[in-house]
Amino acid sequence: MPVEVPTLPSSDELFETAPCGLVVTTESGQILRTNSTFTTWIGFSLRELLGRRFQDLLTVGGRIFHQTHWAPLIRMQGSVAEVKMELKHHDGHIITVILNGVRREVETGAVLEMALFTTTDRDKYERELLRARRAAEELLHKKTTAENALREAQADLSLAYKKAERRAQFAEQMVAIASHDLKNPLTAIKMATDMLARGERTAKENQLLGHITRSSERAQRMIADLLDFALARVGHGISIAPRTVDFHQVTAQSVSELRIALPQANLAHQHSGTGTANIDPDRLHQLIGNLVANSVAYGDVLKPITVTSVIEESHATLTVHNEGPAIPDSLLAVLFEPMTRGSERDDDVRSVGLGLFIVSEIAKTHGGTAQVASSEAKGTTFSVTFPLTNSGPSEGQNARQG
Repeated sequence: MPVEVPTLPSSDELFETAPCGLVVTTESGQILRTNSTFTTWIGFSLRELLGRRFQDLLTVGGRIFHQTHWAPLIRMQGSVAEVKMELKHHDGHIITVILNGVRREVETGAVLEMALFTTTDRDKYERELLRARRAAEELLHKKTTAENALREAQADLSLAYKKAERRAQFAEQMVAIASHDLKNPLTAIKMATDMLARGERTAKENQLLGHITRSSERAQRMIADLLDFALARVGHGISIAPRTVDFHQVTAQSVSELRIALPQANLAHQHSGTGTANIDPDRLHQLIGNLVANSVAYGDVLKPITVTSVIEESHATLTVHNEGPAIPDSLLAVLFEPMTRGSERDDDVRSVGLGLFIVSEIAKTHGGTAQVASSEAKGTTFSVTFPLTNSGPSEGQNARQG
């Protein structure tokens, strides 16, 4: 079935209502004809435009461009496309247009046929595009600046970290060297004090010798803790020499020795289960001594401090319990960190704040763990668990007084 073709408007109608301004001029620019679209844009009537030169409708800059570029080009090339010009509206404001033109020869000479398109929407789009481009360039500049600053900060941070790490290692090594070198003179002081104590001395002299002995023992404990701390921090770790021992017997021996060293404390030993454990006995003595000293320093010495050793099927556990003020929750999480103390008390058992850190390191070196629980109602209990690699079967779980 044939397609019905709609009736097209006449050429005059097409010219008058075209979606662009149409202007026909002589080669010198005199306007011969315009359409209604152009007259509406420019604000002049057709009568006002006929016979007028097209270039007279242009701004000063537009006239110069028309004379020096547009007119010569259309004469030489016969056509010019997409030239941007500015027209003056009847009321004085400026209209920016894109002009396409062709030169056509006719019987009476040559005419110029021009099609003009307003650029309002295009200018708006270009302005928005320009703003977007500038914004993108600004963001890119900020991003580049931020990335450069970040790289510089990372480089500075890395350098500062390396310097701090070297300083920390140097300080720890110095602590280890100093701690080791101080052991010999302190040992000599302790031996000399013991020898002096064997002879006849006045009460005052015996009192002074007692002060010297206790002070040297305290210094030896501090040096031992510092040496262990330094070795742990420089990467060597706390050394152990584990062997199969009677867990309860080693604990009971430690408690007996501590009763003499800490006469102000009321120490009790309880134990349950039977068997042996593969543990370094010297380190176990040190661990118990640190926990008991901590209980004496921060607990209520008028109430018993109970040391409990337990042997079970897969592990051995040592606990030290004391009554007294509860440890604040904020301190519990960092209590096993070095240089941490529960108070600022100053007494004979106070250390440099490494005792519990050493306890934790001894437990870790044996493959175990150290924990603490504290409340006003139940007091404070430190517990250290060691895995058993060589132990006998566990028996009854009822605690027995030691």
